[in-house]
Amino acid sequence: MSMHESRSNISKLVREVENRWSELEMVWNDANSHAFEERFIRPLVEDSRAAVGAMDYMNRILADIKRDCG
Repeated sequence: MSMHESRSNISKLVREVENRWSELEMVWNDANSHAFEERFIRPLVEDSRAAVGAMDYMNRILADIKRDCG
């Protein structure tokens, strides 16, 4: 699997987690749900977005290396 495919998969799955969490919040909205969101959902989304950003950066570096080294 290429880095582009991996990046796309991560982005797609994070959107799905966010969408499902939004659906769940409609029926589970109490102190425990807020704690769960703070402890698990938000870090997962933030870390995943950071990983996608790092993958974009690595992709640019690899493209530069390929261009410079033939």
